[in-house]
Amino acid sequence: MAVIALKCPELEVVVVDICASRIDAWNRDKLPIYEPGLDDVVKACRGRNLFFSTDIEKHVADAEILFLSVNTPTKTSGLGAGKAADLTFWEKAARMIADVSNSDKIVVEKSTVPVKTAEAIEKILNHNNNGVKYQVLSNPEFLSEGTAIEDLLYPERVLIGGRETPEGQKAVQTLKDIYARWVPDDLIITTNLWSAELSKLASNAFQAQRVSSINAMSALCEATGASVSEVAYAIGMDSRIGPKFLNSSVGFGGSCFQKDILNLVYICECNGLPEVANYWKQVIKINDYQKRRFLNRVISSMFNTVSGKKIAILGFAFKKDTADTRESASIFVSQGLLREKANISIYDPKVTEDQIQYDLATNKLDWDNQVPQQPMSPTARNQVTVMWDPYEATKGAHGVCILTEWDEFKDLDYKKIYDGMQKPAFMFDGRNMVDPVKLREIGFIVYSIGRPLDPWLLDMPAVA
Repeated sequence: MAVIALKCPELEVVVVDICASRIDAWNRDKLPIYEPGLDDVVKACRGRNLFFSTDIEKHVADAEILFLSVNTPTKTSGLGAGKAADLTFWEKAARMIADVSNSDKIVVEKSTVPVKTAEAIEKILNHNNNGVKYQVLSNPEFLSEGTAIEDLLYPERVLIGGRETPEGQKAVQTLKDIYARWVPDDLIITTNLWSAELSKLASNAFQAQRVSSINAMSALCEATGASVSEVAYAIGMDSRIGPKFLNSSVGFGGSCFQKDILNLVYICECNGLPEVANYWKQVIKINDYQKRRFLNRVISSMFNTVSGKKIAILGFAFKKDTADTRESASIFVSQGLLREKANISIYDPKVTEDQIQYDLATNKLDWDNQVPQQPMSPTARNQVTVMWDPYEATKGAHGVCILTEWDEFKDLDYKKIYDGMQKPAFMFDGRNMVDPVKLREIGFIVYSIGRPLDPWLLDMPAVA
């Protein structure tokens, strides 16, 4: 909404939410989330044609176009628990729109939703319309956290789906005209509603599939002495494959990939396509396997016990340039180490201590077994420290785990870190950020995902 306000100064853009504290945060000088470039865009428009308000009913009633960006988390109970999207907030938003509207509206799906959600929204709106006409469009968002502003200013494509009726196509054109203020016409794709809804799920599924594919290869590379970086470079040179999303790691995270693939799995199951559902389910299973494999490698390398040992965690966000920790591999690895009675010291340049403690203590549902995962116990809180300096976090540690690819980790003084650690000093690089040869010269025992194993590790298999 901030970018639309920036590029269309004649439009009045109002962001509304029922949470007053959240709206207050967006009206302060320090914004509530970290995203490169966002501060400049918001501050250029806020108070001019970009506003943040809790007066939802007034602004919904006045608006001509409504972008719905409510949360669609995975259900944690009931039918479809662990896979299906929870559309509770969507339905409440639709009913509220129907209650307060007294003029025709274009309602735009911005959230990632299951196929045919637009049809459900249409039914709610049209059965409570009081003579008001609605057109529902699908306009999924393809930005990535960490590069969101750049992705919006220079998108690879904008996708708009609508009904194939004169009224539906007119609504599509209205939204297309807004984006056309800064997006070339050939990059604005128009489709029917269902293609647009499914394209977003498919896009995330294909990206996650590539990550799981290269991570599966990383396990084979370690077993055979190949280097996953060299393999990725070689196959990425093939123009039919390309180099993107071929960086092997401890596993993907974030709010989208797992949630959207599980949603896709559930839709396939509901449509009688178990083979297709099982195919996409395997993408998540490989990701879980990769996180489990990394954790087991840490434990097995250190004489099969980390009890009482200090392990430093560098990076808690699910990726660099964001403070978002949702589904971060760091949570899984940290909780696993705590269960093994390790003491962990965590450093991340953007994630707050409150967020870290909350994530480690949160009870999550295991999507595959429908049972709660083991959160951090109250006594385990004493085993966790959060530091604001990477050198303090690693001081006295037996091992270091790099779990987020923050650029600053490339430039750390690893000789200084090594000198302050217990010996033997272990480095577990979950993002292939550091040069293992140079670190071994310093004295580290190094594990890098998908790269030839350190001689120390050859006789210590990590069973996943």
